[in-house]
Amino acid sequence: MTKSQKTRNWQSLPDDELLGVRIRDLKLQIAGTWLEPLVERLYDELDAQGIRFHPPCYLADEWLTPDKIPIIGIPFCLTDRRLMEIEQKMMYEVEGGTEVSCMRLLRHECGHALNYAYRLYRRTRWRELFGHFSATYGNSYYFQPYSRRFVINLKDNYAQSHPDEDFAETFAVWLTPDSQWEQKYRDWPVIKKLRYTDKAMKGIAEKAPLVTCKGQPPYSAGRMTSTLAAHYERKRRVLGSEFQGYYDDGLKELFTAPPDGRSTIKASRLLRSRRNQLVNNVARWTGHRKFDIDQLVYRLAARCEVLDLYAVASNEDEVVGLTAMLTAIASNTLTISSKRR
Repeated sequence: MTKSQKTRNWQSLPDDELLGVRIRDLKLQIAGTWLEPLVERLYDELDAQGIRFHPPCYLADEWLTPDKIPIIGIPFCLTDRRLMEIEQKMMYEVEGGTEVSCMRLLRHECGHALNYAYRLYRRTRWRELFGHFSATYGNSYYFQPYSRRFVINLKDNYAQSHPDEDFAETFAVWLTPDSQWEQKYRDWPVIKKLRYTDKAMKGIAEKAPLVTCKGQPPYSAGRMTSTLAAHYERKRRVLGSEFQGYYDDGLKELFTAPPDGRSTIKASRLLRSRRNQLVNNVARWTGHRKFDIDQLVYRLAARCEVLDLYAVASNEDEVVGLTAMLTAIASNTLTISSKRR
C-alpha cells in the first residue's frame, strides 16, 4: 500500500501503522462528525441568552482556548471513532468522548473565549471576584473539596486552579440549560460570581467582540507534522505523573498477573481494604493531607483494576511495599489535586 493510499484509508490500518501517520495527513474536520451538532448546540445556548458572538471552533491537539484568543480548540481525536480508540489505548481516557462531557468542556472553553473576546478580565469587579488574571499557572494546585466559593462543572474542582478557570467554570454553569444555578447555589458565597456573570453577559450580549482571532489558530491539527506516535509520546512526557499510566511499571513490579495457582485477591481489593491504614501511615510520614493520599490510593486501585493485577493473600510484604511506594509518590510527585488545561 502506498503512502497516499494509507492516508486515504487510515481508518482500516492496524494500530502500529496508524500511529505512524502524520496528523495533518488525516485531513480531519469538524463538519460531518458528531461534534458538529454539539457545536451548534453551544451556539443555540448562546443565542438563548442573547449573546451575539459565537466563538469559532477548530481542531487542535487538546482542549484549549489559546491565551487571550477567543477561539475554541477541540481535540482532533474526537472527530473519528477509530482515533478515539487510539486515544483510549494510548492515554487511558478520552476527554470529552461523550455528549455530556463534550458539552461541559465546550461551555468551559466558551467561557474563556468570551472572557478574552470582551476583555472581561480587565474589569475591576472581575478581579475582585475571581482574582488576578495574571496569576501564574502552577504545575499543580491544591483545592478545598467542599468549598462553596466555587461552582462544580469539571472534575478535580478545576475552578480552584486559577482565576481564569474559575470564571470559565462559573460561565459554564451559568450557560448550562436548566442548571437552576440561582436555586442550587443561592446559599453559597459563589452566588456572587454567578450573578456577576449573568450581569456581564447581558452587558456584552449584543456587542461585537473587542478581540477576534487573526490568522491561523495555534496548535491546529491541520498543520501538525508529527505522527500520532510522536504526539502521544510528547503528551505522556508533558503530563508526567498526571498521566494515568505513569505508575503502571511500579504496580506491575509489586503485584502479579492473574492467579497462577496461589491464593490471591485482586490488588484493587487489597488497596481498598487497607485504605485507612495506608492513608494514615503515609500521611504521618509525608505531612500531606489525608484527602490527597486517599485520592492517590483510589487512583492506584483503579489502575490495578484496569491492569488486572493480583496480590498474594495475607502477604504483608506487599502492604509494606505498597506503603513505601505511596510514600515515595507523595513525597516527590504528588499531583492528585492538580490539573491544568
